[in-house]
This record gives sequence, structure tokens and C-alpha cells, in this order.
Amino acid sequence: MLSVWFRIPLWQRVVGALILGVAVGLFWGPDAESIKWIGDFFIKAIKMLVVPLIFFSLVAGVAAIGDLRKLGAVGGRAVILFVVSGQIAVWLGLALGTGAINLGLFPSKEELGTPEVPTPAPNETTAVDMILSIVPESPVQVMADVAVLPLIVFSLLIGIGILMAKEDGEPVQKIFDSGAIVMQKVTMIVMELTPFGVFALMAWVAGTLGIDALKALSWLVVLNYAGCLLIIGVMYSAMIKLIARLPVRDFFRGIVDAIAVSYSTASSNATLPVTLRCARRNLGVSNSVASFVISLGATINMNGTAMYLGLATLFGASIFGVDLTWGQYFLISILATLGAIGAAGIPGAGLIMMALVFGAVGVPLETIAFVAGVDRIMDMMRTTTNVSGDAAVATTVASMTNEIDVEEMISADDV
Repeated sequence: MLSVWFRIPLWQRVVGALILGVAVGLFWGPDAESIKWIGDFFIKAIKMLVVPLIFFSLVAGVAAIGDLRKLGAVGGRAVILFVVSGQIAVWLGLALGTGAINLGLFPSKEELGTPEVPTPAPNETTAVDMILSIVPESPVQVMADVAVLPLIVFSLLIGIGILMAKEDGEPVQKIFDSGAIVMQKVTMIVMELTPFGVFALMAWVAGTLGIDALKALSWLVVLNYAGCLLIIGVMYSAMIKLIARLPVRDFFRGIVDAIAVSYSTASSNATLPVTLRCARRNLGVSNSVASFVISLGATINMNGTAMYLGLATLFGASIFGVDLTWGQYFLISILATLGAIGAAGIPGAGLIMMALVFGAVGVPLETIAFVAGVDRIMDMMRTTTNVSGDAAVATTVASMTNEIDVEEMISADDV
């Protein structure tokens, strides 16, 4: 019986648990809260992963550059495109979330009847205090407190230090590479709890908050897909057309295999070999540029996740009655971009990054419980966005550095 369970793809188990949870919750009513502890267990397991996953993934991601000298013609352009597109994606998510609140698509705390939960006090520190706070006096204490910015800064510095140490830093780099892989495996173990957590949480949401909560979640899914399609259809198309000066239609025709695999697996890492093949064979990108940029992108380019973190933060702020300032919007944009960089390229990684962003701006972490039930459906589209971005940046950088066979891209029929 157990072997049959694991033969079913995880996403199918999650969708089945989602449907069953909604049905049970609507039938059971408020008493469905009695099984919410199963979902809480799942959320606690996710929170457990935040610090080690961010630490190992960020350090390994920076060290993956291989040599600071690579941050030149190829690396420099790629990193700039990844960061700029990530910022645009976050602000798109914030714009969609703000619009949803103004249009009443995301209900307020009073309308939804969200239960009272402890809400962290707003951050009233000055700009100077914030700058000083990003320097960790004690990295161990930072990890214990899950302090977001200093943890990220410390991780980035370790990665840069490994690059500067060159050959002497290789043993340490191997440790972090192995650590990142181990944490991805641990995350995959935790993700096996997803069907049970989703069932319990959706039963609780449907049973205690009713149809209004389900409507709000459906709008979150719709806006997630809308944001991802805008990133792919507008931002990536503009990158290919205006910067790379290549045919947009031929680009998307060339990555159709990667799009199909990424949507079905919801994993950038699992799609990496297919993305590399599409870039080399269908887009005419040179082997050196494709290998470097796409491998780097699988680690640090998570535009779909960045957009979603901005959108989900506004969703949580709405249903729990948290007022966010412009300063917190800017903090969200920074943390969502950096958090997306630290997200592992495996299903469900976006849930883990939420704890970083939510905690920093005072949005209750209970928001994760609301969105966990529908996260897999959204994760599939976010991964497609991330993978398409890897290919778009690789193609653009290859065009800028004359490392692309344009005729091969245009004439490629086998996609």
C-alpha cells in the first residue's frame, strides 16, 4: 500500500488532498479545527528548514560563480539581468497584491473573520539603525533569532570569501555544496508531508472561514498565474527583442520542452538538463555560456518566486489586518529578491522563503497555513517562469557577447 502511495506523483497527491480537504471542511464545519494541528506540524517542519537552507544555498550559489574574474563579460551581465528582473518581478507582485486589496479581491480581517494571532510590532528603526543591523555581531545569534538581513549578508560574505580564497577555498566550497544538496534532500523529505498538511489546513480553512476564504485563495492563484504570464510574456519578450535583438517567437519555440518539464515537475533543478539542451541545440547558445548562466540561474534566478513572495505578503497583510508602509514595501522587495536567490530549486521552496519575508515586516506566519493548500498549483507556474528566465538571460548574454549561433536558433525545428 505504501509503495502505491509513493508511486503517485507528489503534485497529484497534493491536489487530491486539497480537494478532499475542502470537501471535508465544508461538511464538518468549525469542528474541522480539531485536525489543524496536523497542518501546524507541517508548517513547523517548514520553518525548521529556513536558516540552514538559506545559509547553505546562498553560500553555494555565490561560490558557484567559480572565479570573481568570471563576473566580467558573461557573469556580470547575467547577474545584473537576474537582479534587475528579480526586482521588477517583486514590484509586480506588490502591485498586483495592492490592486487586489483595493478591488476587494483579498478580504480584510473583518470581512473574513480571521482568528486573532500575535502580530509582531511594526519595525520603527531608522535607516541608520537598519544599515547597522545588517552586520551580524554574532552569526550564531543571528541564526538562532532567524534575523533575515544579517543572515543573508553573512552568507554572501562567506561565498565571496570562498571565491577570493581560490584553491584554498575549494575544500570549504565542497562542504557548502554538499550542505546545499543535503538540505535539498531534507526539504524533499519534509515536502512528503505536504498532502497531509494540505488536507488538514484546507479542511480548517473551509470549515472555519467558509466560502469567502476559498474565494480569496482562488484569486491568489489567479493573480499568481497572471503575474507569471506577465513576466514571461512581457519582461522576457522585451529582453529577447530589445536587448538580445532576436525573434521572440523562435525563442519560445526553442524552450517549449523546458517549459513542459518545469510545469510538470515544479523543480528548476530537475529541469536543468532539459533547459541546457534547449539553450544549446535550439537557441544556438554556446556551451560555455549556457552551462555557466543557466546553472547559475537555477540557483539564483527565481523571478516567479520573487513575484509570489510580494503578492503573498500583501495577501497575508490583508487577511490579518496588517498595515504596511512604503519602507516595508522596499524591505519586502529586497528580502523577496534575496530570499528567492536562497530558495532551493525544488517543489515547495517558496513556502520556506515566506517565513523570512513575513517575519521581517510583521505579517503573521499563520499566512503560510492559508496558502499552503494551493501552493503546489502556483508553484508549477512559478517554476516555469524561473526556468524561462534562465533561458532568456542565457540567450541575451550570449547575444551580447557574440556567443550565439543565430541561424541555428531561427532554423531549429526539433524542439
